[in-house]
Amino acid sequence: MSTITTKDGTEIYYKDWGAGPAVTFSHGWPLSSDAWDGQMMFFAQHGYRCIAHDRRGHGRSSQASAHNDMNGYADDLAAVIEALDLCEATLVGHSTGGGEVVRYIGRHGTDRVKKVVLIAAVPPLMLKTEANPEGLPMGVFDEMRAGLAVAFYGANRSGAKVSQGILDQFWLWSMQSGLKNAYESVKAFSETDFTQDLKKIDVPTLVMHGEDDQIVPVKDSAKKSAKLIKGAKEIYYPGAPHGLTATLQDQVNADLLAFIAEKEQRKAA
Repeated sequence: MSTITTKDGTEIYYKDWGAGPAVTFSHGWPLSSDAWDGQMMFFAQHGYRCIAHDRRGHGRSSQASAHNDMNGYADDLAAVIEALDLCEATLVGHSTGGGEVVRYIGRHGTDRVKKVVLIAAVPPLMLKTEANPEGLPMGVFDEMRAGLAVAFYGANRSGAKVSQGILDQFWLWSMQSGLKNAYESVKAFSETDFTQDLKKIDVPTLVMHGEDDQIVPVKDSAKKSAKLIKGAKEIYYPGAPHGLTATLQDQVNADLLAFIAEKEQRKAA
């Protein structure tokens, strides 16, 4: 099994498929790198090297007692990137993984980064506060564990076409996470303010989001993040849920490929 060991002794599992320009994938809560298989297979077949890791406490990574927060997640991503000596990489993050990518840049810069893609990502701040009155109240996150998979894929919407297989798959991935890790991750993705991290992004960035996202409402996340990232491109999917990488896999993959393959003249100023 492919793993790297972080400075605090945590083993981080990763998968490394294909050859070519590097693309890393950071998954959402409380899943694992397997959630990216539909994208990784696609990009590996299109001439890219795809790397996805299981966040500490999730999937096949060890269930660390400490650093189950955005700084810890970002440093783990940095450890994987550095161990594999990735350069000119495109960093793709979904949901909590989007926060991980943004905090990585806030802490480690963009020396190894070519582009960034944020899909249904949690930045800039999900929690309702005095400074963020449009955010979600704490009670939402207290209740999030119950019935999450249904809302994740929009299966509770009239006319939704979500297979039982997708819901069962979500359950399987979620059950691989440690209780303490999953619990503390809710605090990490909901209460972390990424505003200053977003302002540090100086590479071409694509923001993608479903307009019917019930987990990370688009107006409180993507719309705000795009304004904080200079030159960010935006793609919004009408009626699409939080888990659009699965429900709209072919369309998302095509849009990702178009952005990643696009030739850029220089980094954003």
